[in-house]
Amino acid sequence: MVQYAVTLKDGDWTVFSDGAPVAGDLTRSAAVQMAKDLAFEAEERGETVELLIQGYYGDLSRRITGGPDDTA
Repeated sequence: MVQYAVTLKDGDWTVFSDGAPVAGDLTRSAAVQMAKDLAFEAEERGETVELLIQGYYGDLSRRITGGPDDTA
């Protein structure tokens, strides 16, 4: 399983892959799009993906997709 996350870090929206930052200093919409693109690529490789996206007020949405048991 691979995990992608979008969080607000030090005042900037950052994209993480398995806990390591891959891009920062983004708008929230750009960060979410990048994470979704990365998730899609991983799903195409047959990997299970956990996608975590922080909202503007700190709420967190979680989605697991791909792999043998695709759940949304």
